[in-house]
Formats: sequence, C-alpha cells, structure tokens
Amino acid sequence: MISTAIRVARVGSPAELAAAVLMMLGYPCLMVAALVPSVPAFAVAAAVTYLADHYLHHRGSYLINRLGKVRAGVSIRFLVRELLVLLLLARADLSRSMIFYAAIACFIAFYGFQAPHGALTTLIRNRRRMPVATRNVDLASRIPIPDAPPRFLLERSTEKMLHLDLAAVIGILITVETGSTAYGMTGVGITLGLALLYVVALAPFVRGRRIPPDAETVLAATDAWLREYRPQTLLYFSGSKDSAYQVNMWLETMEQLETRPLIVLRERVILQNLAPTTVPVICVPGGIHLMNLDLRTVRVALYAANVGKNIHLLRVPTMKHVFIGHGDSDKIASVNPFSKAYDEVWVAGRAGRDRYAIADVGVRDEDIVEVGRPQLAPIESGVRGPAGGVPTILYAPTWEGWDDDPGNTSLLLAGENIVRALVSAEPPVRVLYKPHPFTGTRSEEAKAAHERITALVEAAAVERASDPRFLGDADEQTRAKADLARIEARLAELAGPGGEKGDEAEATRDGVVDLERHEETAKLRTEWNDAYWRSFGVGEHRVITGAEPRLYDCFNVSDGMVSDISSVVSDFIASGKPYAVTDSAELGAEEFKRQNTAVRAAVILTNSAEELGQLLDAVRDPAADPLAGERAELKRYLLGPDEPPSIEQFNTATADLAVKAETRNAGQKRQAATART
Repeated sequence: MISTAIRVARVGSPAELAAAVLMMLGYPCLMVAALVPSVPAFAVAAAVTYLADHYLHHRGSYLINRLGKVRAGVSIRFLVRELLVLLLLARADLSRSMIFYAAIACFIAFYGFQAPHGALTTLIRNRRRMPVATRNVDLASRIPIPDAPPRFLLERSTEKMLHLDLAAVIGILITVETGSTAYGMTGVGITLGLALLYVVALAPFVRGRRIPPDAETVLAATDAWLREYRPQTLLYFSGSKDSAYQVNMWLETMEQLETRPLIVLRERVILQNLAPTTVPVICVPGGIHLMNLDLRTVRVALYAANVGKNIHLLRVPTMKHVFIGHGDSDKIASVNPFSKAYDEVWVAGRAGRDRYAIADVGVRDEDIVEVGRPQLAPIESGVRGPAGGVPTILYAPTWEGWDDDPGNTSLLLAGENIVRALVSAEPPVRVLYKPHPFTGTRSEEAKAAHERITALVEAAAVERASDPRFLGDADEQTRAKADLARIEARLAELAGPGGEKGDEAEATRDGVVDLERHEETAKLRTEWNDAYWRSFGVGEHRVITGAEPRLYDCFNVSDGMVSDISSVVSDFIASGKPYAVTDSAELGAEEFKRQNTAVRAAVILTNSAEELGQLLDAVRDPAADPLAGERAELKRYLLGPDEPPSIEQFNTATADLAVKAETRNAGQKRQAATART
C-alpha cells in the first residue's frame, strides 16, 4: 500500500511520502488553530508545514513540481499560511490593532519583493547561459567570463526568499500570545529588511562586467578556437540524462585517436553527466548554432546513437559520417534501417556485417567496416581459478526496453529463479547483481522485480555473514577499507575546487582539464577498484549499482555470467569465460541460437533457470567445460581478431575514411574551378 502511495504521489521514499502527508494535513490544522484560536497549536502546525516543505525542496521531490501544476505551488502555500496568520489575529480580537495592519502591510510588501527577486534570478540565469558550453576548450583567453554569483543566492532561490516570512510569522505569534506589539513589529522589520537585502544582493549580477559576453561574441570565440585547434575526428552525441553512458564508453577511445579529436554534445544534461576526459568537448544545444560552427577541418564524424538531432550534422558534406553505436548485440537496434544514412557503419566483427546482410535494411556490405571493440581492452581474457575457492557469478540483466516483449529482459519471468538458484547453490558461489541503469524506468513491474531480486541478494548476504567459510581475512578487509577511505578522500579533494563550478559559464571558463590531476584520478580509480574487491569476503554477495565499480571490473572478478540478449553478452565473450543467457520469450534453445548469434556458445536458460547447473559445472571445473572451443570461435566472429589491437584497427579505419573525405572535397573543388572557367 505504501509503495502504491509512493508511486501515485511521485515521491522517492517513505520519508518523502510522510513529509508530503504532514504538509498536506498541516494546512487544515492551521485553519482550525486560527479559528479556535490557539497560538500553540498554530505554531506547531506552522512548524510542520515549514519543515515538510523545506525537506521536500531539499530532496528535490517531484511532488513539488506536481503541486505547482494543480495550483498549489510553493508561493500559494506560503500565501495561504500568511492569510491564516491574519485570521488568527482577527479571531484573537486584534483586527483593529497596529500589529494587524502591520502584518497586512508586511505581507503585501513582502510579495511586492517577489517580483524583482524573481526577475533578477531569471535574468541572471538567462544571461549566464552560454550558447555553447565547453570542456577543455580555452575560451577564457579570448573572452571575459566573470565569476558566477555565490551559489547560496541562486540555489533554490524562490524557496529561500519565501522562507524569509518566518521572522514575521514568529514575531506575530509571540505578540498574540503575550500581547506585546514589539515582537511582531520586530519580526515584520526583519522579514522586510532581509527581503530587501536579498534583492539588493542580486542586482549587481545583471549589469556590466558581471555578465558573460553575448551569444554572438561567444560563438565567434568558439569558432576562433576551432580554427586554431583544427579538429579532424568528431564524436557526436544527443540523448537523455540516462543515456550518458553511451558516450562515456567512447571517451577513452577518443583519447587514443591519432587524429585531433573533438566531442560535440547537444544537451546540457549530457555534459553534466560526462565522465572526465582530456578530449575537447563542445555542447551546442541550438541546431542553428551547430550548423554555423566552423567545422571545416573535420573529416570523420562518429555517431554513437541513432537520434533525430543527428540530421543537424549529417547535412555537412565535407566530412564522412560513421555509425559506431554503443554496443554490439543481436537486438533490432543493431540493424536500424536509419544506419543507411551514414557513409559507413563500423562493427566489431564479422557478425555485425552478417547481421546487416540478413536484415536487408539497405546498408551495403561495402559500407561496413570491421574495427573490433576498442572499449573492451580493460577486459581480462582467460578463465581463472575461483578466488578463495568460491566462484563468482555475475547476474547482469538488461532493462525492460520500450515495449512489452518478454524477450527483452529476464528480470520479470526468470530473475528471481536465477538468483534463488545461485544463492542456494552447493557447492556455494558468490553472486554479484548488477542491473542495467535503465531498469524500472518504464515498467513498474520491472522495477518491482528488481527490488525483489535486490532483497533476495541482500538477505542471502546477511545470512552468509555469520558463516566462517565466507568471512575471509578480516585484517586484509580492514586495510582495504582504510585504503578505500583514503582514496575516496583524495578523489574528493581532486574533484573539489577543480570539478565544482558555480554555473555553466564558470565551468566553461575553467573547465580545461589538469593533465596531472586527470592522470592521478585515473590511477586512484584503479586503486579504488582493487581495494573495493578486497574490502569484503570472497564469498559475500553484492548488489552493485551506480557507476562504480564498472561493469568490466565486475567481468574481471567473475568466473561466469548470466545475462540477456544485449551488448553485455557480446562484451563478456571477450573474457572467454562461461556464460548463460535466458530465453525469456521461450523460443526454444535451437531457435534462440538461430536468432541470436551471441548465445551460440552459451548455456541457454529457460525461465525456470533449471539449466544453471551446466554453467556452474563449467565454472567449477574448466577442464570439463564443453563450450570452451565454441566460445573462442564465437569471440573471433563477434569481436574480430585479437591482432592487430582494436584501437589500431579503429585508427586505420579513421585514417582511411579521412582520405576518402579529402578526395571527395578535392574533387568538388576541381569541379567548381572547371565550372568557373
């Protein structure tokens, strides 16, 4: 029942739901207390509404937004409470007193300050919003970008301004209780004085040198930088906040290119969620601004997703356009007909080429290039012995997808069966559960299944915590936890002044990466990963969400994996370790293998997960693994040969396509010259 209420109210936790209920009940209580009248009861109800409102704002609750949609926004809530203060004064026979008139004048004047306050905050934000936001681009030497206003002035500014009425409300309540007008008048003065000071403090930031240059100046400076940098290979990306991982997976590859790289993003939220990188990044939300950027030196444009905004760059004929995607799987997205809009489609291995041939969606075979998967370099290949004698099985299901196809994810029909079988397996295994970051974003049923699986893993971990077989070396774990604390403290120190900017304009000005800091951060993250796995027993089950530890780090500590049809399976095949894939749509093993190349060397699970024993047998005794040879062959088919390394293949493909672009452009110039003569 509570979960249903949380879902309906669109709050994130039982605490938020409780705060919302208290806030809603507080206003009827305020009215009753004002009518009685009872100052103590009114004070308690007012305190509840103030605190609940503040808590929901602090948590960023979506309910705050929904209340505004039904004309119960924050300004209305504060106004209603202030009107009830006046009602309390009237019911206390103070309607003809000086404090009554002072209260009316105070609240009218206080709301009079809301207009300039709102105008100033809006104007400051608009004037400091850049037409382009950048990282690792030196705009500061070309245009003056002033410091952002102090964070406390603009962060949740409406809520802060409205809460200034607290002094007046407290003073008036004390006056009603004691009969002394001085308290109320003092509170009124404090409220109006603070409101005036707030407005005065904001005013300097909308004039003169306190505002960044206009859009035309910023765009001209960006073009000047582009002409100096002369980018050659561009990674283009557009998407939602949750899709940032799709561009993040290509950052390391872009850093290893032998040409000058540039990343172009279309949404500010992607820039905010972009992982640290040394590659120059330009975020251009406006299509017209993008079309006018000086990208004449770019010869190869790489696209990680098929989205509508790609057309804004695809229209440029002087560069060659390549779809590289954000994963390699047998899902329909891997053979999207839109792919024929690109000059070339780069796939990992022969399997990608064959997929397009079978799908017959208009992508010509000569336009497909096999480049391997350079992102897979961190994956350690080769079957290893179980750490501490306890094998580790990674369960990494994909999300529910955009439709209700039962084959999208194993979570709904098989997830609980898989986890129950793993946590109760004998001889025992350790379970790592790492769900897809989109899990539960579309389907409440998938979200509920994820929560049940999480509870199963956590309950099994608690039960195992008392078993001495799985405790491991306590001293080593203590040292590892100390290392984690030290590393996290240093990472926070490195991210502090260098990573927290006042706003978009200031981040653009100061967002040039410090190479020493970047390298130290990368080294520390490697040390963090090592310390993380040492910080708990080798047999301890774990639910792993969030960015760290990364999926590939989970691959490296696992002896086998259970997953669904997704790029996770293709990536795991690079390790050469045993894996199982769930036939959630119940196609049957043979048909499932026929339709999905990546499962040809997998243990096929039905929704009952009864076949898990085959995977566990292969993990426990690699010599008795019947699918080892098929996995090696499938790895070559899906991901290409190990030599030359994938990054070399990628660089070669980039160079070859750049030559084609140059040849095309030279031909156009010759034709234009001939036409003129």
